[in-house]
Amino acid sequence: MASISTLFTKTPNPSLSLPGNSKSHFTPAFKLPISLTSKKNTHQRLRVSSALIEPDGGKIVELRVEDSLRDAKKREALRMPRIKLSRIDLEWVHVLSEGWASPLRGFMRESEFLQTLHFNSLRLDDGSYVNMSVPIVLAIGDAEKHQIGDSTKVALVDSKDNIIAILSSIEIYKHNKEERIARTWGTTAPGLPYVDQAITNSGNWLIGGDLEVIEPIKYNDGLDRFRLSPAELREEFTRRDADAVFAFQLRNPVHNGHALLMTDTRRRLLEMGYKNPVLLLHPLGGYTKADDVPLSWRMRQHEKVLEDGVLDPETTVVSIFPSPMHYAGPTEVQWHAKARINAGANFYIVGRDPAGMGHPVEKRDLYDADHGKKVLSMAPGLERLNVLPFKVAAYDKTQNKMAFFDPSRAQDFLFISGTKMRTLAKNKENPPDGFMCPGGWQVLVEYYDSLVPSSNGKVPETVPA
Repeated sequence: MASISTLFTKTPNPSLSLPGNSKSHFTPAFKLPISLTSKKNTHQRLRVSSALIEPDGGKIVELRVEDSLRDAKKREALRMPRIKLSRIDLEWVHVLSEGWASPLRGFMRESEFLQTLHFNSLRLDDGSYVNMSVPIVLAIGDAEKHQIGDSTKVALVDSKDNIIAILSSIEIYKHNKEERIARTWGTTAPGLPYVDQAITNSGNWLIGGDLEVIEPIKYNDGLDRFRLSPAELREEFTRRDADAVFAFQLRNPVHNGHALLMTDTRRRLLEMGYKNPVLLLHPLGGYTKADDVPLSWRMRQHEKVLEDGVLDPETTVVSIFPSPMHYAGPTEVQWHAKARINAGANFYIVGRDPAGMGHPVEKRDLYDADHGKKVLSMAPGLERLNVLPFKVAAYDKTQNKMAFFDPSRAQDFLFISGTKMRTLAKNKENPPDGFMCPGGWQVLVEYYDSLVPSSNGKVPETVPA
């Protein structure tokens, strides 16, 4: 096996003890190799350059209070009205604090909210535009609005009333939920996971302002050291002398079709003249819907992919992207791409139906499978990003491995859907040889085995919504 490089030595032992997930009885400890990231652009003619792409607005806007000022800020916050943050609110505080949404400086005020909803972009003071497709907002109720009164600052606290941040120069405005949902998802159909979790029962007001994060967001789940900020990722890319960074966003286990796309991307970048393109394997670590594989298990599976040599640990960086998942298709994929620019990626791999899901009511996909990559190639503020559309990969029965689909011999290929893959793992059945590395598949089997089975020991195949 290729040697595995780690980015940080924050803990003396790289083994991570992970707490049990609410859905599982046991999650073993593991060691995860970390390596590099890479991204890409379709708008412009490709140019080979050794410098990392500049962040939106020219610099990463980190919103964390200096250590020397934290105690004073905490004392100041004690005198302010308080807003209690939900788990998803905390994830957005994390996103903002590290500069993933640069140049945004806090939860959106109304002008930023409206620009995001209607234009998928923000206009800066110099007249230029940056992409911003997903509202990053904080909802409050009538009681909280009344409590705030004429105050210009509020303290943000977690579920245990620990002071997390201060929001200053605040603006409170109406939370038009229907407009927000319709503009972000293109539908108001019931059953949208993020809407049900974070919007439907939220307050009727939004509060925006400048954010100062006093307590860095930690999850204490054994994975915090893999949550690298944009600045930390850029430092690592520079240390590795990466002349191209290509990013791969995912919320699912990696199979050999994904790996084929990533390794083929690196091959193409080398052919274009880049000397050291690095892959950013960047699983989403915020809120995901209930039937997605939990983050801790996905990270174990990604570890096996590197251990088994499916991806090269020397040219791959594995890190966690802290954003919650909206499942908002072409709207959300712009946010995923924009955030990776801020992390230093100049190439972005985009596949079929990125950030999509099945329609919550009808038996069809919610979004056109090709619209995500088309929108990325035209999106305002993403002109600097090189977008790399997926080639279609499927299981080649003649070679017993994942390969790029050849329509001239379509009968030789087998498409294994995510639903089919989950059903095989749930029932402890093996996929065809060459679909996924054995170690990675075993992690999936162990995950589904940790869930409470039905009376006959089998988990029936679900009917797509």
